[in-house]
Amino acid sequence: MKYGSGSSRPSLASYLPGRLAAGRVVFTREEAQAALGINRGAFLDAAEKLQKRDRLLNLRHGFYVIVPPQYLNFGSPPPASFIDDLMRHANRPYYVGLLKAAEMHGASHQAVMEFQVVTNRQMRDVRAGRSKIAFYFRKDMPAIASGIEERKTDTGKMKISSVELTLLDLLRYPQASAGLDNISTIFSDLAPKVNIKRLAALCPAFERSIAQRAGYLLDVSGFANHAEKLRASIARRSQLPWVELDPSLASDPNLAPEVQARDERWHVLVRRIPERDE
Repeated sequence: MKYGSGSSRPSLASYLPGRLAAGRVVFTREEAQAALGINRGAFLDAAEKLQKRDRLLNLRHGFYVIVPPQYLNFGSPPPASFIDDLMRHANRPYYVGLLKAAEMHGASHQAVMEFQVVTNRQMRDVRAGRSKIAFYFRKDMPAIASGIEERKTDTGKMKISSVELTLLDLLRYPQASAGLDNISTIFSDLAPKVNIKRLAALCPAFERSIAQRAGYLLDVSGFANHAEKLRASIARRSQLPWVELDPSLASDPNLAPEVQARDERWHVLVRRIPERDE
């Protein structure tokens, strides 16, 4: 909709409530200019004023997020309400994953400090009020397409990793996963929801060492049946090499703790037994 010209032409400030009433918390510069009939300079001046009043966020070039009144204290609506729009604006495939996806699937032992997103381009993290959107890189997004689900949000939808993809990703991106104890806790929380056929189908898209660690953690979490089916799937490819359960502990050979256990089933070297939160 384009508003008429003349003295009755609404301002950018009056444009925002209409977007919110339509269930939209985002807009692009081009959309607003066309709707209001103003030029780029006038739009940018008006947008800057609203940003100074904490009514508007400019997260990417030309992409704006409205801060509804109920979220003024947080400085932003929840990232779930605009992440799909943001990534479509960036023209990038994505999914919400890692600790944030684990929380959405029911793992609730820790507060998630980041809204974590996986995409196929290196992107800078974004601060949206009190929220931090952290981006993690994966080049071959089509390889894990079967592990991406859609979830409804208050303003539309977003893509998130399945339980199975979430667990594998936690091991692939340990720097984002708050350590092996936390990963082990999440495995214990989410293992009852795992579809082992889907997990096995995703494993070829990951390093085999990750599948071995996943199998070991399923075993020690009390899901031996799942673990056995996973092992049958990955062992067919070739003999399993020995891998570290926590590679960070072995990064410096001079400081690495002694191996406490050698899991013959998964060929996993354990230098410290993971401690799960109860």
